[in-house]
Amino acid sequence: MPTRRLLLASALLGLAAPAVRAAGLIGDAGLRGGLDDIHPVATAPGPGGGSRRFARVLAEAAERGRPVFLPPGTYRVSNLDLPDNCEINGVPGRTRIEYTGEGHLFQAANARRIRLYGLEIDGANRWLADPAGGLVGLAGVSEVEIDNCTIQGSSAHGIRLEGCGGTISNCRISGAAEAGLFAVDSRGLSVRDNRVEGCGNGGILIHRYQAGEDGTLVSGNRVSKIAARSGGTGQNGNGINIFRAGQVIVSANHVSDCAFSAIRANSASGVTITGNQCLRSGETALYVEFSFEAAVISANLVDGAANGIAVVNFNEGGRLASISGNVVRNIAGPGPYPAADAGFGIGISAEADAVISGNAIDTVEKWGLLLGWGPYLRNVSASGNMVRAVPVGCAVSVAEGAGRAMISGNVFSATPGAAIAGFRWNEQASGELIGGAEAFPGLAVERNILS
Repeated sequence: MPTRRLLLASALLGLAAPAVRAAGLIGDAGLRGGLDDIHPVATAPGPGGGSRRFARVLAEAAERGRPVFLPPGTYRVSNLDLPDNCEINGVPGRTRIEYTGEGHLFQAANARRIRLYGLEIDGANRWLADPAGGLVGLAGVSEVEIDNCTIQGSSAHGIRLEGCGGTISNCRISGAAEAGLFAVDSRGLSVRDNRVEGCGNGGILIHRYQAGEDGTLVSGNRVSKIAARSGGTGQNGNGINIFRAGQVIVSANHVSDCAFSAIRANSASGVTITGNQCLRSGETALYVEFSFEAAVISANLVDGAANGIAVVNFNEGGRLASISGNVVRNIAGPGPYPAADAGFGIGISAEADAVISGNAIDTVEKWGLLLGWGPYLRNVSASGNMVRAVPVGCAVSVAEGAGRAMISGNVFSATPGAAIAGFRWNEQASGELIGGAEAFPGLAVERNILS
């Protein structure tokens, strides 16, 4: 009499690679859990038969509330619609799912729970139908759990989530033509401790169709070598990109070698960006832009970028930020497109209702601090910062229509152009202001040190 272990293992290994199938009925597969009544299969399935049998096993296991275990081997499948409460467990590094290119690989919609663990998922760069969007495409799933999986070679996104909650953790996602992970309209999602690398247009993307509270946590990930193959001036090429998603926390990530920003938040209110390392960014390393309110940017390390930290676009309603305790160094152009406005080579810039305090800025090509731009300056305080090795330590807008700024208690060193100077757009409009700015009533300049 075959045991339960033999029954399920035999059924599924009919899908596996020839070397595994050749064993016929398995005598010693270490299978745990599974189903009772799957008939053994000792020969390879016909065309399409593997995917159909795989789907039947998943459906029956989900109906009975049981996980499916995939022993080591390669399973070549397409067009699997995952049922509610589907759980697939593999052996990390040894259970391989290969997409055969007939439309989509894994999809699910309007489910309570989907779990994938220990799978190596290879899209082999094969065609994905437009609705799929990713090798793993889930929509309306309340609790997604994708853990300890490898996802590679997608011709679109690696993982695409829409309206989902849950956790993506301990995964390695590489070689996606679009983004490693694209999540839109999330509901309590956590993205933690993953490795995302070598993707064509983005690393981790947290978006919403309309601006609103999102609450996703993005923490402890390693993101590297992100290109911008579809071009543009910032919509692609970012390691971590937050768009319209409010109350998102981005913390303790290591992001390197991205074509544009390491971390970019666009129209994302209430964002917290803290404790991240941002290395060798092609444009602005850490960017908070367009119509946002409230941003906390603290304790980040930026080393190597065309611009360091920018919190801008007061003209679009961007306002209210605390920028504190960051280290910004080795900032120099050129950027990935012809420079416009203030250009490249700026350490930290902010425009409206912002506090810039306790930052260390070292070795910057143009300006260490930039307060405002043209008339777009309102209530910016720069205090307790250390700025060195930069032509102008602090450039502050004195253009017509510019508002007020306070520059106090900062230390400037090796600033041959000026420690503090007023600018009308890109044109310097004052001499050295470190001793005071009586000629500009909108400025309060006091207790700064030039060493």
